[in-house]
Amino acid sequence: MPTGTPGARRNYALLSAFMFLFFFAQAASMSFLAIWLKGPMGLTGAEAGTVFSANFIAAMLCQPLYGYVSDRIGLKPRVPLFIAGMVALSGLFFPFVYAPLLQTNVVAGAAVGGLYLGLTFVAGSFALESFVDRVGRRYGFEYSRARLWGSLGYASAAVFTGRLYNIDPGINFWMASVAGLLLIPVILAARIEPDPQEQAKAQALTPRESLTVLADRKFWGFMVLILGVTNLYLVYDQQFPVYFASMFPTPAEGNVMFGYLNSAQIFVEAGMLLIAPWIVMRTGAKNGLLIAAAIMIVRIAGSALVSTPLGISSMKMLHSIELPILAVSIFRYIAYHFDSRFASTIYLVGVSFGHSLGLAILSPIVGAGYDQFGFKTTYLLIAAGALAFWVASCFALSITPRTDARGRPLDEAETEPSADPRPAAAN
Repeated sequence: MPTGTPGARRNYALLSAFMFLFFFAQAASMSFLAIWLKGPMGLTGAEAGTVFSANFIAAMLCQPLYGYVSDRIGLKPRVPLFIAGMVALSGLFFPFVYAPLLQTNVVAGAAVGGLYLGLTFVAGSFALESFVDRVGRRYGFEYSRARLWGSLGYASAAVFTGRLYNIDPGINFWMASVAGLLLIPVILAARIEPDPQEQAKAQALTPRESLTVLADRKFWGFMVLILGVTNLYLVYDQQFPVYFASMFPTPAEGNVMFGYLNSAQIFVEAGMLLIAPWIVMRTGAKNGLLIAAAIMIVRIAGSALVSTPLGISSMKMLHSIELPILAVSIFRYIAYHFDSRFASTIYLVGVSFGHSLGLAILSPIVGAGYDQFGFKTTYLLIAAGALAFWVASCFALSITPRTDARGRPLDEAETEPSADPRPAAAN
């Protein structure tokens, strides 16, 4: 629990609750999306890939705007409020807008669904994570300490979403709406006071200044890993629930087991979010990124090589180790190497936009690969591509010393008071 800065405990608790509810809603709405598209909606692998591609194209268009607006308004909670309102519409959107469109016109359904899901759960999750990281640096608590509650929220939903999906997928969508309604009073109750000097700098930021990050060589070195390894990993993970369920006697049994496993994986992930800052502090952010990416490659290739429910479950559990290390490493890498005024822009353009761009291109290609070659062969091809990008990332990423949560080298951080109330480097 954070101490030392006035309001730290209150804001930590409320932002933790916000993350819990948002990721609860995300799990309820999105964790069985691939199965919902290929089951009740009757889409082929290629059509499902097209739908995912539309989600990421829409998110790609939103992310630069989210990034600039987040940097421009600083610690004002306008972006979280907007996203909360969008989440609250889930129960109406999926059954009454998205499903009818997909059943009558896949292209129209993909376009409308892409806009909603991109704004709400794809680009929206990155915008919220950037906001929480920014507030954490202002009030002296580690981003991952609040983010672990997001993992617990996702896991809590995953415990029963599989069974509820088998009863009626609409129940999960309405649960997401209830969580969205609760998000609004939670964020309004926070008392986040911006540092006057930092807020003035934020409000003076212009779009032209934000675009200067594109001329930074370090930014493009960072993007080698993001555009390469992590994008290939995410496109692999999109239709993984379908492959997982296929290893059980019936799809219904596979759906239930995936819900249980997803829940267990995320509870372990939450524990790892407590440990990940210590790991990254010892290894440095660059090595943390490479370790996380290596685990991704092992999981992709391993999924092609195992052939039993136990084996594929063990591959799924690797995600609980990789994600926390990756998340902490990304924020510390950004904090150390880039101007603090552009923290949200770099995260939302570099990481989130980079993911959406890559996935918009890769989703239909990989979806067609599943139809043509099957999951195992396609997974091996994805793993080979990810390995090539991992090797390139070893040279492209900039050297990063061991740092604290604020991006300061440890030898410098250790000479300063532990309760330093000043805004952190990534504000």
